[in-house]
Amino acid sequence: MSGFLALLGLTRPGFTAPSFAIFTDLVTGWVCAPGRRTITGIIAVADPAGRRAHDAYHRFVRDGVWSMNRLWRTLARHLIGTRCPTGVVDLACDDTLFHHCGPKVSGAGVFRDAVRSTLGRVVYARGLNLVVITVQIRPPWGGTPIAIPVNVRLHKKHDLTTTVGHAAAMLAEIADWFPDRCFHLVADGAYATFAGAGLPRIQITSRMRRDAALYQPAPPRTGRPGRPRTKGERLPTPAELSTALPKRAWTRVEIDVRGKTATRLVHVCDVLWYHVNKTDLVRLVILRDPDGVEPDDYFFTTDLKASPAEVAEVAERYAARWAIEVCFRDVKQDLGGQNPQSWNYRGPERAAALSLWLHATIWCWYLTAHPTGTTWTPRPWYRTKTTPSFLDALAALRRALWAQRITTMSRSAHDEPEITEALLDTLAYAA
Repeated sequence: MSGFLALLGLTRPGFTAPSFAIFTDLVTGWVCAPGRRTITGIIAVADPAGRRAHDAYHRFVRDGVWSMNRLWRTLARHLIGTRCPTGVVDLACDDTLFHHCGPKVSGAGVFRDAVRSTLGRVVYARGLNLVVITVQIRPPWGGTPIAIPVNVRLHKKHDLTTTVGHAAAMLAEIADWFPDRCFHLVADGAYATFAGAGLPRIQITSRMRRDAALYQPAPPRTGRPGRPRTKGERLPTPAELSTALPKRAWTRVEIDVRGKTATRLVHVCDVLWYHVNKTDLVRLVILRDPDGVEPDDYFFTTDLKASPAEVAEVAERYAARWAIEVCFRDVKQDLGGQNPQSWNYRGPERAAALSLWLHATIWCWYLTAHPTGTTWTPRPWYRTKTTPSFLDALAALRRALWAQRITTMSRSAHDEPEITEALLDTLAYAA
């Protein structure tokens, strides 16, 4: 538990002394609270004796004098400094909808719900549309990567800044926080325009449209009068290109798809995607299932230094992007990120961002306190489980926090350890 409080202590310069005490109580109460994480429910666990007025916690969230951006900067510096001290930092980007009903929720609007929408049916819901940047961490126990949030922005309805614009601003901030580091961003096709955004020290891997208009590089200048050509001859679209390729143009590779090895055929070529970037080439990677079960996939990367033998890494990077979707699920289901009932001023945005910040802080604590990851109680229905989930990390922290509280408040913790252990096991996974 001391490690978790030490992580919270890193944020102390961003608060006054009374505000930091409220912040610490609020965050630890959020971790320990069973049931829905409404602010009043958190208060019941964080401050059961009523040491301060309950409205102090509501005021702290909705209009307290503190900066969420400063919390992100402190967390990002700690995370990257300890987990990615050298080399390229892997990032992922996506947006997600935190559901909030009611017409007077500040910052909320009606947006497409990507989770419930399908190819044939689009579902809309009311809530907060959050754009999130995460760092992709390879845990010491192996398995799939972990997506740990390091920056969040709220995209409002009729906002002049698009979700892509918000993401670009956050990436520029992160680049400023680490002026001597390089990054590699993975995002879905909605953020493919980053390839032409000129982001500092950031390479991009994303999905390419099947019907993208591709061209050969611009030919050299002829010396004749007139404006030089900015693009070469038109090439087939990715879908047309993959259909026309002969068998000898494909290379068989083994790729890691979220912890499982898959065999794929790959074809690589450098093209000019003129609509996205009018000057620089991108590397098109076409991935094919040799059994013909899955349709062809089309990816691109702005990193042209990778050799053709290393192109499997492009597909692996994109497959690892799924970790950010797992992050969203964990924050909503296990941390109740959509539950805090704060409606006015900056309250809804801050509460949602705090849930993502808390998710990141819990993973930072767990990676340090339990590097082997073996903290869950074995269950007969999890016979093949070898790596921890976020719920296991949350349960380990809950157990540590509740153990400290019970030991402090009760003599029975020393006299009857069996009862205490059973109680802690129940509280650790209480939802």
